[in-house]
Amino acid sequence: MIDIQSEIKGILSKIGEDPEREGLLKTPERVSKAYDFLTKGYRENPEEVVKKAIFNEQCNHMIIVKNIEFYSLCEHHMLPFYGQCFIGYISKNKIYGVSKLARVVECFSRRLQVQERLTQQVARLLKDSIDAEGVGVVMEAKHLCMMMRGVQKQNSVMVTSAMLGSFHDDPATRSEFLNLIREHKSI
Repeated sequence: MIDIQSEIKGILSKIGEDPEREGLLKTPERVSKAYDFLTKGYRENPEEVVKKAIFNEQCNHMIIVKNIEFYSLCEHHMLPFYGQCFIGYISKNKIYGVSKLARVVECFSRRLQVQERLTQQVARLLKDSIDAEGVGVVMEAKHLCMMMRGVQKQNSVMVTSAMLGSFHDDPATRSEFLNLIREHKSI
């Protein structure tokens, strides 16, 4: 098993810092704890998360949860990307407990990711877990790997979507979902 604290101490030395300097003495421990939290999704099973909150309910209409904030680490640079997730699904008489939708996003986002895969993973799990008629997931995010290094574009936002089932096959369903999530009204 890798000793993250020793590795961080080595990195500090390699970038020209003194890991024994007062302000850096606890940094390896702090970084280790931070990465443990930021990558907790590897130790969580998203299927188990949703399985605990699937309920039988006589409904087959569109259900949408908007503005689910998420934070992840880009697998290319291990820098944060963050934004909002919008989820819609049409059930076949099974619904999710609303908080579990946010927990699924959290579980997948707390891994090294690319936004494209993250969007697909959330959509696929939600469709398959209740055999939904359709699922739509849209994610909007700012990527620090583009903002603080490389091209340094501060206002760029990446948008990804995954449309499965009726959200993919039926233009009217897809359009209804996209129109409803565009309405960013506060409660």
